Amino acid sequence: MAGRVQDKVALVTGGASGLGKATVELLAREGARVVITDIAEEAGRALAGHIGDSAIFLRQDAACEADWKQVMSEIKALFGRLDILVNNAGILIKGSIEDASLDDWQRLMRVNADSVFLGCREGVALMKEGGGASIVNMSSIAGLAGKDDYVAYCGSKGAIAALSRAVAAHCRRQKYRIRCNSVHPDGVLTPMSAAAYPPGLDPARFTIDVDPMFRACQPEDVAAAVLFLASDEARAINGIELRGTAASS
Repeated sequence: MAGRVQDKVALVTGGASGLGKATVELLAREGARVVITDIAEEAGRALAGHIGDSAIFLRQDAACEADWKQVMSEIKALFGRLDILVNNAGILIKGSIEDASLDDWQRLMRVNADSVFLGCREGVALMKEGGGASIVNMSSIAGLAGKDDYVAYCGSKGAIAALSRAVAAHCRRQKYRIRCNSVHPDGVLTPMSAAAYPPGLDPARFTIDVDPMFRACQPEDVAAAVLFLASDEARAINGIELRGTAASS
């Protein structure tokens, strides 16, 4: 039985751990040939080795223009096309409008937002000659509903939402068969988010598995949403913000 993304070529940035890893594993299980990129070479190569012939690892700083051009060149040489792009790479830095530094703001914008701009630009260039492709950009509920103690993170994720809408509109206007959507999870239980919890507090106590009023879900839950948007099941969905639970005040 064919998978939901059978024989499609997918690229997942930040794919060595957390949400990216869950997405890579699910896309591969559903039949895709997955290119994993990350700055974490050891973890990325280990994941590709675990998955087998349907995955390869390429080292990439997703905020580096030269790295994007190199990765796309290698994908074109290996596969001749790109069907799915998941712009997932990102970081999390705490800080309110009163104590966040300009360095933190610029670093978050570079890693979280610049990487998505570059990914979309280079992705469209390779995808536009194909018969149908999907870009899925990983944003956050923080980009729609403000979080006072993560102001720069909110700004970077809000930029991703706006960029995704602009890319979707452009591709439709140009009659490219490329869809672009953003995913906005609330809390997700990943190593990155778990590190932000107060010491001694178990993040697993606050998941939707414990109580549906809680905010944290598992990476696999978000990966399932990415798979849907990447698949042909969502071929008529373009420019949406697929949201998790609304952030509480």
